[in-house]
Amino acid sequence: MAKLNLFQKVWRAHTVGHLANGQTQLFVGRHLIHEVTSPQAFGMLREKNLPVRYPERTFATVDHIVPTNEVAEPYSDPLADAMIRELRKNCEDFGVTFFDVDTGKQGIVHVVGPEQGLTQPGMTIACGDSHTSTHGAFGAIAFGVGTSQVRDLLATQTMTLNELKVRRIEVNGKLADGVYAKDVILHIIRKLGVNGGTGFAYEFAGEVFDAFSMEERMTACNMSIEGGARVGYVNPDDKTFAYLRGRPHAPSEDKWDGMVNTWRSFASDEGCDYDDFVEIDATEIAPTVTWGINPAQAVTIDEDIPSPDECESSERASIVEALEYMKLDSGNPIKGTPIDVAFIGSCTNGRLSDLEEVASKIKGHQVKNGIKAIVVPGSQVVSKLAVEKGLDKIFEAAGFEWRFAGCSMCLAMNPDKLIGDQLCASSSNRNFKGRQGSPTGRTMLMSPLMVAAAAIKGQVSDSRAVFST
Repeated sequence: MAKLNLFQKVWRAHTVGHLANGQTQLFVGRHLIHEVTSPQAFGMLREKNLPVRYPERTFATVDHIVPTNEVAEPYSDPLADAMIRELRKNCEDFGVTFFDVDTGKQGIVHVVGPEQGLTQPGMTIACGDSHTSTHGAFGAIAFGVGTSQVRDLLATQTMTLNELKVRRIEVNGKLADGVYAKDVILHIIRKLGVNGGTGFAYEFAGEVFDAFSMEERMTACNMSIEGGARVGYVNPDDKTFAYLRGRPHAPSEDKWDGMVNTWRSFASDEGCDYDDFVEIDATEIAPTVTWGINPAQAVTIDEDIPSPDECESSERASIVEALEYMKLDSGNPIKGTPIDVAFIGSCTNGRLSDLEEVASKIKGHQVKNGIKAIVVPGSQVVSKLAVEKGLDKIFEAAGFEWRFAGCSMCLAMNPDKLIGDQLCASSSNRNFKGRQGSPTGRTMLMSPLMVAAAAIKGQVSDSRAVFST
């Protein structure tokens, strides 16, 4: 029998048929929706008088537009209020489970899916959101889709895709203290480029990923899309199964052992083939900060902002553009760059472990005067657990604002926006022009602890020095 990697196994297990154009019709085991890409899709179903084909496989939440500074409805933003009402109606009319704001289960879709046990090994998972790759941390093939594909999924539970090549990325060795999963994925994207993964699924592996917690694996898989890959995944192991056991939608105990055996069988076979292989030395990775307008434009905390003259000719125009937009000077150290706003949250780094790590370090420190610093839990479950542990009080004592669950300042489809050309130290996943709500706003991506260090010093700083890690 041929040895296969996980992607090949999952793809074959879910193949319905092959189209004349070479694409595969793929069955999707789990469909996750939110308020942004679903209204038009539901509207199309109504126009054709079609039901949701398998409503039990579809789950919804609200995340992008929900305010993190107010609870009472109607929301002050009439568009946000209209969108949440529309999602409620669509879920009720079509029999879709909705993790509404009054359920205690609402949150960012890529946080909610795993914590509810909806994300499982060997699944195909789709959502109208590019960072659906997050769910690949569980050994699933997870991808973002557009509105028309959301419609197709609702109506048929299938969609058509081109099969991807698979690149195995091993990170071996031991990470230095103060280096986190966010630094690892930023390093990978810097090394391979924002288009390096085009046409590929990334299989993350090696000693570092073996040692990572599930939440750390989610952080890395979340940003595989920023490296151009459609899919990023980690092979399932005992950590995966331990995380899922007992979750609301995980298999019951009487079915548990059988499901674990099935899940384990999806892992890549030893000695299987890959289309490409990359090995990275973990000791080369340091706390990393973006300086430009895409996630590959990054340096370590001890490096200088690059000069166009010292780069490949093909990169010079983009570097000049980035420096002009970011209002930074080449040759200057990234360390010491003044910031205006600090944001800890998002589907990349808004989980409980992220908040615990920062809270364990910031006691006795204070956000610098003039800096706006906010912490936004990724879900109501995360928020509840954090409050039970007293993390909210630790953040507030240090000068951070503690907010309700949501996407918040990641995409800024809500009141949490940058003003003018403010520069934000952010634990989110994208630093494109205007990403955080202002057409001139500037974003620097970094780990949550690096964000906290920047908030305390009022400038980009080495968290290892600030917190003596």
